[in-house]
Parts: sequence; structure tokens; C-alpha cells
Amino acid sequence: MELSQDTKNILGLQLPTDPRWVDLASISLEAILTDHAYCEQKAATTCISLIQRYSEREKVVTELAPIVTEEWGHFRLVLNELHKRGLKLGKQRKDAYVNKLIEFQRQGGKLEDRFLDQMLTMALIEARSCERFKRLSEGLEDEYLRNFYRRFMESEAGHYTLFIDLAESYIDKEIVRKRWQEWLDYEAKVMNELEVRGDRIH
Repeated sequence: MELSQDTKNILGLQLPTDPRWVDLASISLEAILTDHAYCEQKAATTCISLIQRYSEREKVVTELAPIVTEEWGHFRLVLNELHKRGLKLGKQRKDAYVNKLIEFQRQGGKLEDRFLDQMLTMALIEARSCERFKRLSEGLEDEYLRNFYRRFMESEAGHYTLFIDLAESYIDKEIVRKRWQEWLDYEAKVMNELEVRGDRIH
């Protein structure tokens, strides 16, 4: 999958990653790989939680079940990369980016509103992860790691559209698209406010 267009056209993201991020990440490989491993782990466990929460929605269950397996496989790949390089899986750190996204989710109210925001939160996390992996695949000096992250980029590119598709399977498409734009605008503000750190995927 070739992602040669700009980030906004590919993923809808309004604000590209600060170019300094890749340089910072390249000198913090143990930290960035550790954070990446936990991101994959959390993606798998979140999908399990969504399957449990929306078990009556057949498409959610059937579409997310293989994602659980894939994300856990990604966790193992990153863990193996750490071990191969003589690095250790460090402690899980607070994910300020994801926590800020959760603050934007609608709480209480209608089930459909909560479902929509949960799907769009996941779509945004996957889209930003894809964009970050693209930056690593282009900007790291280590050729092996550039290819390593290109494979992750290609995987995540499909995931973000899956969550939007799931939302549109149960909610009117116009409602989904309107709310998605609100999420994109909010995410740009979050990215603009967060400190640029090389030890975090997000």
C-alpha cells in the first residue's frame, strides 16, 4: 500500500506530526519500542472490550475478532524486536494523547452516541498511529527499522477505515461524517498542545 499523498488526504488528519519527533524517537529506541508494544497491547484489549460491550452487534464481533489477533501479534513482533536488540520492555506510561481523546467522548445519553464516539476514537488512534509509523518508515537511519515500520503503517492504514465503517453500519452516514469532522478538528488541537516527545508513539 503506497501512502504517497499528504497526510490530510490519506487519513483526514488536520495536523501532521512535528518533524522533530522522528529525530527524538531515533535516539530513544528502547523507549519508543516499549511504548509501541503497549500501544499494540492496548489496541487488542480495547477490541476485546468492544466485542464484549456490543456482543449483540454481529458485525462488530466478526470484524474485530481478527483485529484482536493481529494487534496481539504486533505486540509480539515489537517485543521480539526489543529482545533482538538487547533492549527491555519498560514500564507502561500514561498515554496523554489517548486520555485527551477520551475526554471528548460523549458520556451518558444515548447508546448510539457513545458507540459512535468509541468507534471514532479508535479510528483516530489508528490513523495517527499509521501517520507516525509512516514518519518512522521514512525518517529513521536504521534501514531494517524503516522497513519494520512500513509494515506496521500498511496494517494500520486499513484499521482506521474499519472503525468508521463499523460506525456507518449502525448509524446514518451523514451523522457519522459530521461527528468525524468534529473529532478531526479536536484531535488537531490536542496535537498542537501536546509536548513533542520521542519516547511516545502518540
